[in-house]
Amino acid sequence: MNLYGTIDILVNNAGGPPAGTFDDFADEVWLQAFEQNLLSHIRLIREALPYMKKQQSGRILNIASSSVKQPIPGLIISNTLRTGIAGLAKTLSMELAPYNILVHTVAPGRIATDRVRSLDELRAEKTSQTADQVRRQAEEGIPLGRYGEPEEFGKVVAFLASTASSYLTGSTILVDGGMIKSL
Repeated sequence: MNLYGTIDILVNNAGGPPAGTFDDFADEVWLQAFEQNLLSHIRLIREALPYMKKQQSGRILNIASSSVKQPIPGLIISNTLRTGIAGLAKTLSMELAPYNILVHTVAPGRIATDRVRSLDELRAEKTSQTADQVRRQAEEGIPLGRYGEPEEFGKVVAFLASTASSYLTGSTILVDGGMIKSL
């Protein structure tokens, strides 16, 4: 139930599924990750749409990963489900445009968060390096030479949620310091 009668902005974000390769995961892990990382987005969108359609406006922002453009080694579940989010968002952007509901995928790269820190630590354990060494190596592959700050990522999300983005829909926006090399 919506106490205020309107929903203007929906931001979908879910924690990352476990790291690993294909042989590491049984069906139960895949199903849990599907529930958490894709179906949760679908369910929240379904709940918000009646309000947004009624008011003939809204923003739906789906937080995914740079893996929607370039798979990340050792993150097969995330790579699979995050591309599903991007496909969902692109399709919905076309379906919902007549209602002035704008839909985007925001794809962070290496943002200095606890999740990225834990992935760096996991990689460090597997490669007999320190987490700092792993981070420095990752930063060498980022044209801006550093991890992004959460505030920088937040500013992109805020822009997409604002009226300044009124002629954008269906976009996948990479916030990655230039890390992803694809077009």
